[in-house]
Amino acid sequence: MKRTVETVSFPLPTQPKMIKVAAYARVSSGKDAMLHSLSAQVSYYSDMIQNHPGWLYCGVYADEALTGTKDSRENFQRLISDCRSGKVDLVITKSISRFARNTVTLLETVRELKSLGIDVFFEEQNIYTSSCEGEVMLTILASYAQEESLSASENQKWRIRKSYEQGEVLQWRHLFGYDITKDSVTINPTQAEIVKEIFDRAISGESFGSISRDLNKRGIKTAFGNKWHQSRKRDILSCEKYIGDAVLQKKYVNNHIEKKLVKNNGELPMYYAEGTHEPIIDRDTFERAQDILRYWDEKTKGHSPHKHYPFSGKIVCGSCGLSYKHITTNGRHYWNCRTFQEKGKSFCHAKQIPEKILETVTAEVLGLDAFDGEIFLSEIDHIEVPGANQIIYVFKDGRMEERTWKDPSRRDSWTPEMKEAARQRALKQRRSKDGFTR
Repeated sequence: MKRTVETVSFPLPTQPKMIKVAAYARVSSGKDAMLHSLSAQVSYYSDMIQNHPGWLYCGVYADEALTGTKDSRENFQRLISDCRSGKVDLVITKSISRFARNTVTLLETVRELKSLGIDVFFEEQNIYTSSCEGEVMLTILASYAQEESLSASENQKWRIRKSYEQGEVLQWRHLFGYDITKDSVTINPTQAEIVKEIFDRAISGESFGSISRDLNKRGIKTAFGNKWHQSRKRDILSCEKYIGDAVLQKKYVNNHIEKKLVKNNGELPMYYAEGTHEPIIDRDTFERAQDILRYWDEKTKGHSPHKHYPFSGKIVCGSCGLSYKHITTNGRHYWNCRTFQEKGKSFCHAKQIPEKILETVTAEVLGLDAFDGEIFLSEIDHIEVPGANQIIYVFKDGRMEERTWKDPSRRDSWTPEMKEAARQRALKQRRSKDGFTR
C-alpha cells in the first residue's frame, strides 16, 4: 500500500492588538512639594502602563501649571494633538480636576476624543468616558469641580482684598526705576536717573515726543526692553509709585474661568497706601508734573470721538501732544495735527495723513480685509505719530505696533472731479487766450 504524506500548516494565533495608552499628570504650583508630587505621578503612571498586559506605553504628559482653568498647558495641548494624530487610544488621569476644572472645556475635550474613538479614564472617580453613564457623571462631577475652583478663587480674592485694605502691596512685578523681587523693592540707580530726567524735562515744557525720540536715540529701553513712546511718558508722570506710594487694586481678575486682568473702573474699591517703598521723586516735583498733565488734558478737552469719524480724538501728535483733526481738501479726506492747522508749520511740523492710507494701514494692523470702525474702537486705545510717515498703534491691552506709510503719487491723488475741473480751467484759459488774440 502506497504511503501518502501531506503537509499540514497550522496558522499562528493572531496577537491581540495592543492598546496605545498615555497618561496625563498636573500639579498646580511651582512649590518643591508639588514638583515632587508631579515626579511621583509620572513614575506611577509609567510603571502602571508598562506593566499592564495588552497596553503599549505611549508616555506620560505632565504639566506644572498655575491653574487648571486655563488651556495654555503645553503638554496637555501636545497630548490632544497626539490623540488627533492617532498616536493614543486611551488616556489615564488622576481626576476630573486634574484634567480641567472648566465644565465646558472638559466636556468639549472628552467629546472630541470620543468622536476619535479615544477613551479617558479618571482614576479617582472610576469613570470611563466610553461607558453609558460616563458623560452624565462627568457633567455632574465637572460642575462640582468648577464650583470648587470658584470657591478657591473667591477665597484668594478675599485674601488679596484684605491685604489691600491693610496697605500691603501685592503682585507688583515691573516698574522702570526699580528692581523688584518677591521679597523686596529697591531703586535701580541708573534707571532712577532717567526717571528724574523725564520729570524735569516734562516740567520744563519739553514735549513727550521730543523726550521719547531722545531716549530712543541714546539707546535707553523701557522696563520691558522696548522703545519709548509718548504714552509711556504719561504713564511715568502719573505714576504715584515714584513718590513711594501705591494705589492698590487698579486691576482685578474678571472671573475664575478666564482669569483675565482688567482695569478697575469703579467696579471694586481702590486703596491709597503711603510710604510703601523708597521714593525716586519728591512730592513737589510730582505735583508739578500733574499740573503739566492737567494742562495737556485741558488743551485736548472736548475732542471726543465723532460717530462719523472713528479716528477723532484717537490720533496724537508726537511733536506737540495735541490730537489730530479731520480735514477735507478738494474732496479728499485727511488727518492733521490741530496745532499745525490752527497755528501753522512754525509751531508744529506734523505731516497730514490721507484717510484712505490711515484706514488701509489700520486694517492691516488689525488683521482685517477692510477697515472697520467698531473693531478699531474696541481694540485700539490711541495712535501716536512720532514723525513723518510713522504710525504707532497702542492697543488697549498695552501692545504696540509700528508702521510706516508711503505718500501717494500726485497722479493717483487726483479724483475724476479734480481732473475734470482742471480740464475746464485749461479750456477756459485757452478760450480766453484765443479771444484776446483775435
